[in-house]
Amino acid sequence: MRELGESKEMYLECILRLTKTNKVVRAVDLAQFMNFSRPSISRALLLLENDGLIIRDDKDYITLTENGLNIAEGVHERHKIVTELFMFFGVDCDTAENDACKVEHVISDKTFIKIKEYLAKTL
Repeated sequence: MRELGESKEMYLECILRLTKTNKVVRAVDLAQFMNFSRPSISRALLLLENDGLIIRDDKDYITLTENGLNIAEGVHERHKIVTELFMFFGVDCDTAENDACKVEHVISDKTFIKIKEYLAKTL
């Protein structure tokens, strides 16, 4: 997962988050959610589709493939756990969320596992 890159991970995580609140996810929904232009979204979706991480149907509905879903869930888990860690140290929620969004893409699996183990024992 580490070699996928921050940008693709962000798109996958955002698609996952949208699927939790929307019946269907379209490019326009993703553009609004991420506050990106439609051309940027279209280019990213083409790359994700070519990588086999999403499927788009004839109505332009976006679905995560099994591999795309696994990656998105991993990124989302890192986001939640790192946010929780920062808040545990007394960081306010908004700052913790924003900082976790940056850290979730660069933290090593080894470090992330240790953070999870620590929080499981502490909380």
